[in-house]
Amino acid sequence: MPSRRQVLSGTGAALTAGLAGCSNVISTESGGSGEEYDVGYGDYETTVSASNFPETLYIYCVQTGWSNWGALMDSFEEEYGLALNDDQRSSGEALTDIRNNAQDPTHSTYNGGYTYGIIAKNEGFTTDYKPANWDKVPDQLKTDDGHMTATRRMTTAVTYRKDVYEERGLDAPETWEDLRNPDIAQDLVIQPPQAAVGLAGALSINNAYGGSLDDVQPVIDYLSDVQEKGTTFRGNLEGDFTSGNISTFVEYDYTGLDLKYNSDALDEEQVGVSLLTGPDGEKGAFQNPYGYGMLEDAPNPEAAKLFMDYVLSLDGQRQFLDAYVRPIRASELQMPDEFPAQSRYEETQFGVDYGRLVEKQQSIINEIGSGVGMTGY
Repeated sequence: MPSRRQVLSGTGAALTAGLAGCSNVISTESGGSGEEYDVGYGDYETTVSASNFPETLYIYCVQTGWSNWGALMDSFEEEYGLALNDDQRSSGEALTDIRNNAQDPTHSTYNGGYTYGIIAKNEGFTTDYKPANWDKVPDQLKTDDGHMTATRRMTTAVTYRKDVYEERGLDAPETWEDLRNPDIAQDLVIQPPQAAVGLAGALSINNAYGGSLDDVQPVIDYLSDVQEKGTTFRGNLEGDFTSGNISTFVEYDYTGLDLKYNSDALDEEQVGVSLLTGPDGEKGAFQNPYGYGMLEDAPNPEAAKLFMDYVLSLDGQRQFLDAYVRPIRASELQMPDEFPAQSRYEETQFGVDYGRLVEKQQSIINEIGSGVGMTGY
């Protein structure tokens, strides 16, 4: 019997082959280079023409190596002949670029951390569009006006090298306190909070030690402590993890599970993924939604609508699961057995008032960054 890794390697081709006949995705109205597609939900239903599509569609933070976007990009191009730019940047970097190019937008759509998208909306950079299947997204994870729609969600987790832990005589981490052990903290990596994944990690630690959106001193104290023991704050760390240069990092459940089950660089037995609590059982795994919204006066809106519909279709949503990203329509899909037990999610996972987080987000990021002494704050 083939392994899950072997099965998944064929998923993209099989999925792409079946897309053209899936009327629940987008219906084709005519053939040839001028093909037209029905897109949108409710009052936003319209028809878009391939004759208006660019050679390359620019969407923020749609990138290989993250959320299985590489497979989605390939299958979308295979089906519609429209390539996507490999946009390697974080949600925070995308928001900065949106601000810098507001007078002459370079990208069609914001994609990334949901709260960063709400900030872009509040600053007047987005416009309204409700993609097909908009009604399947939970009300608290979309705006009524169609400016932001969540497409997936992730939960903060710790990924560690089980083989290295065994060599060092370390047990699997269960609480954030475990990561303060000098034998773990010496090569621990945590993303800085200006990236959505880093902010989620910071909020996880803060909640685990009794903090709140109004009090981030607990995470400042924690990060300062592990920094003194060797912890660094950066992204782009998967290569160092697979090579053994680092043994532990904090990102999302998806990142670790994808490395564990889909990477050829490591055996499954070498990788562990843990959802953590605080030292006294406090919830310590922040649930972070990701989504998208169209940008005001941006280029190629018709192509952007087609892509947004595709991502929210069940065919697009299934491809998130191939990398262990939980799609927003997960209740309609069969979840892989490789995810941690649902009971562990219930013990550790928490959310916040996302509207209030938007109001506080920048001040939280600055306070943590300056409090810990990170550069750029």
